[in-house]
Amino acid sequence: MKRWKMSLGAVLCAAGVMAQDKPNLIFLMADDQASWTLGCYGNPDVQTPNLDQLARDGVTFDHHYDTTAICMASRATVMSGMFEYKTGCNFHHGKLSAENWSKTYPSLLHAAGYRTAFAGKFGFLVTDDPTNKKGKGYMPEDDFSVWAGGDGQTSYKTSANEALKKYAEEYPHSTLAYGAFGSDFVRESVGVGEPFCLSISFKAPHRPTQPDPRFNGVYEGKTFSKPANFGRENGLHFSKQSQMGRQYPRFEEWNYATNYDGVMAKYHQQVYGIDVAVGMIRAALKESGADKNTVIIYTSDNGFLCGSHGYGSKVLPYEEASRVPMIIYDPRHSNSGKGLRSSALTGNVDFAPTLLNLAGLPAPGNMDGANLMKLYDNPAGEIHGALSLMNAWGAAKAQALSVVTRTYKYIYWYYGGEGFEPTEELYHIGRDPLEMTNLAHDPEQQAVLEMMRKKYDSQLNHWKEQGVDYSGYTPYETLFERTLPWSEKASLVQDMDDGE
Repeated sequence: MKRWKMSLGAVLCAAGVMAQDKPNLIFLMADDQASWTLGCYGNPDVQTPNLDQLARDGVTFDHHYDTTAICMASRATVMSGMFEYKTGCNFHHGKLSAENWSKTYPSLLHAAGYRTAFAGKFGFLVTDDPTNKKGKGYMPEDDFSVWAGGDGQTSYKTSANEALKKYAEEYPHSTLAYGAFGSDFVRESVGVGEPFCLSISFKAPHRPTQPDPRFNGVYEGKTFSKPANFGRENGLHFSKQSQMGRQYPRFEEWNYATNYDGVMAKYHQQVYGIDVAVGMIRAALKESGADKNTVIIYTSDNGFLCGSHGYGSKVLPYEEASRVPMIIYDPRHSNSGKGLRSSALTGNVDFAPTLLNLAGLPAPGNMDGANLMKLYDNPAGEIHGALSLMNAWGAAKAQALSVVTRTYKYIYWYYGGEGFEPTEELYHIGRDPLEMTNLAHDPEQQAVLEMMRKKYDSQLNHWKEQGVDYSGYTPYETLFERTLPWSEKASLVQDMDDGE
């Protein structure tokens, strides 16, 4: 069988199947994966051999951020290349408009002749009338050649996904079923000789914690090193507002405080499953002969705090929640195989224009992102001077707008009622990546503070100029205005129910 598989790839290549001008594209996204969960990001406690190999083969990005650190908004941003305030899409806000969907990377690639597939957690709905919050939305299955997506949070049970049931017996846990689906799609696409774009959104390592039991022995009895900023004592300098979301109690509710090793063993076990699935897909690429012409991108929809500063979950603008792994591998490029890294500032707004550029298509003018391949060409280069990090979801007290550069991060917490005061935080993330020292009140850092305030104001002005005027985003143009007193904002505040 092994000899037959190798000869199949050789025959297909000889027949010119892989001689297409356009590269194949694979976009793989985890759910709630912090960057430090990978060996290639410096964690000696974990086993991620396939992703570490992908990093050695390609370029690893060390300052990559999800501009909204929550799944629904982040996923809409990934596909559209637009900031949340332009998609109008997040929990308790709204769905993505059909007009905006038509300008996403999957829709445009499909229209351009790519064979497209999606599997996993889609994360948002599309609507013909985004101004009607109560109207029904839909998943755009017709814009994919092959569909195995799911609404809502999806399930770890393969059998719960109708399109994946054929894999349920061999791979009852969805993580490896996605790997099998992706592998089959690669082989089928090579067989028909069409360029393809495969997008897989793994549910792992999102809660509920349900790792694949076949990997129970990987971290059994393992002791994990806690991050240097672990625990409540390392979050005392954070704003009081940051404690008002559910991230603060989850430090204890999710047992980071009392059973760190047990919690992290399951979390890392779920990531291990993704690593195996990535290995399955790369094996299918090699077997079919598509490995020399397929660009792979790997990332996560948001990070996870996992006890850092005494918090759990995500959403907040701090590093562990908003900065995530990102690896690109382009086998056609001369910089591949060198294990290169880029410290440039990048964001999830960059994926859509990058994928379109790789396919030889122009990025629509509405996109906020840039082409990441410029950094593949020159890892020492830059494509952004600053990026917005936003949270306009959940309890009003815990909402914030931030701006991050490669060196600094500025956070503005607008809430000022009930004993709170609007609060600023400033971090030199170049020297202080664990965000242990708030420089906002340091007299020697006032020039830096003013510089970051100006960058923040510029980002907010972009919101005011291009943000949607529906789905409840307009009030934030006032709420995030740092020069206005709380008395001019209080009437605009409405707490939103949880719905992560």
